[in-house]
Amino acid sequence: MAKKILLGLLVVITLILLFALTRPDAFRVERSIAIKADPGKVYALLNDFHFFGKWSPWEALDPAMKVTHSGAASGPGAVYEWSGNDAVGAGRMEILKSVPNAQVTVKLDFLQPFEGHNTSEYTLSTSGDSTTVTWAMFGPSPYISKVMGLFVSMDAMIGKDFERGLAQLKAVAEK
Repeated sequence: MAKKILLGLLVVITLILLFALTRPDAFRVERSIAIKADPGKVYALLNDFHFFGKWSPWEALDPAMKVTHSGAASGPGAVYEWSGNDAVGAGRMEILKSVPNAQVTVKLDFLQPFEGHNTSEYTLSTSGDSTTVTWAMFGPSPYISKVMGLFVSMDAMIGKDFERGLAQLKAVAEK
């Protein structure tokens, strides 16, 4: 009886691991919000990491988090590094590309608690007196991420943080 249970468990685990191989090789999480503010004002908040703490959904999770700014003051070459508790981990962001009032592309390197290398992108579009900001994060899904993704959705994990961050960005920009 124990052999049958063990064999059944082994078959289930094998099927899960094989199914994970069929999952996409990349992921994308995206959220948007309309902000009643000039695109220049919103762009300035995104293109300068010195403002990131005003709207970041993560900085409040660790008031003792260490943040370092280096490189350019803003725009391409600007760097933001952080190290904090388990809720925020450690990592580095660097602005790779900026298109005034339209887009900011950021290289995002997570170092702890898990290593990951992704891209964050903020895209702005205007309609009337509103600026719509779309915050996307995308990158590769290595095999271990594919297995974990069968049980925990990357969209569900990060999407709520993006929604909170965008709401905070809106509050700051609309002041």
